[in-house]
Amino acid sequence: MDIAFRIVNVVATAVLDRPMDLEFLYELFPREVIYDSEIYGGRVAYFKSKNMEGKVSIFTSGKIISIGTKSVKKAIQELKFVAKALNASLKIKPKIQSIVTTADLKTSIDLESFLSQIQEEKQFHSMYEPEQFPGAIVKFEVVQGSEATILLFASGKLVCIGLTRYDYIQRALELLTSKLMVTQP
Repeated sequence: MDIAFRIVNVVATAVLDRPMDLEFLYELFPREVIYDSEIYGGRVAYFKSKNMEGKVSIFTSGKIISIGTKSVKKAIQELKFVAKALNASLKIKPKIQSIVTTADLKTSIDLESFLSQIQEEKQFHSMYEPEQFPGAIVKFEVVQGSEATILLFASGKLVCIGLTRYDYIQRALELLTSKLMVTQP
């Protein structure tokens, strides 16, 4: 069963071929670079142009992080765009760190009942403290080496983080809903 999900953020990283002088970047790109030496001890600047969907964090070490795009392709394009704008090469090619998605299962969920049922399965780890946060946090391995973290709400809405491929997200949602079907009336 395919569950519709919406991508809300893609986090991707890469490393430039050299360290960056962030103050110099700010002087060179005053419209695109946001930099304040007081923030994070001056170790990070943000590159955002009108052509970009998201923004790219630039660290003095040369590491760059794209956030705010809605597709893997766009995240990688923006990392390459910033490297080119900075007249730098990518020493380490772009890597997707997480695709953040949301979904609506279109049914309400008895979280306590669901969590007590999956607690007996070693694959799932969960935490639910309704006094602290209204959703349950459910973690489980989707495929070897890829773990999903899902914030699951009684309304049936959820947020999925930690996965790097669309098919892994689909599989995670299918695994979760197969367990929900057992516990829901």
